[in-house]
Amino acid sequence: MSALSPEGRELLLSRIKDVADYPKPGVMFKDITPLLADPQAFAALTDALAELAGQYGATKIVGLEARGFILAAPVAVQAGIGFVPVRKAGKLPGATLAQSYELEYGTAEIEVHAEDLAAGDRVMVIDDVLATGGTAEASLSLIRRAGAEVAGVAVLMELSFLPGRERLAGALAGAPLDALIVV
Repeated sequence: MSALSPEGRELLLSRIKDVADYPKPGVMFKDITPLLADPQAFAALTDALAELAGQYGATKIVGLEARGFILAAPVAVQAGIGFVPVRKAGKLPGATLAQSYELEYGTAEIEVHAEDLAAGDRVMVIDDVLATGGTAEASLSLIRRAGAEVAGVAVLMELSFLPGRERLAGALAGAPLDALIVV
């Protein structure tokens, strides 16, 4: 399943801080900044994700805006493969591919540089949290529209009380989905 030992999982969990009523009342926000500030925990996270990149046979890593960038870039460097940011619409210069998706309160759009992914690329998507799955699902569409193959999706944390995994099931088309921590 995941590339993280029970001790590693416990280390990561111990560095994730619950923040009540953020960004709005009733929400329990999972703050990963203490994990990022701890070099041992951040290294364990990067090692586990880089191991998954190898297992997936990834040739490129896509990081989803914004915290996905923080996790994905060092994984790409450690794995010796390219990093490609998927950004909110209007943030990338030049020719882009765009994908709209539904949110619980409206729609959003993400983009990738058209030339950054191509046929023959096996792309691993990395993000911090899998919640409703909308952004991840849209990124899988972008990857395929660029002609690349989805190697898999890996997240630091999956919120099991939200339908992200179910939403992604069809879009993954058999590619793996790994969550290092499930809450």
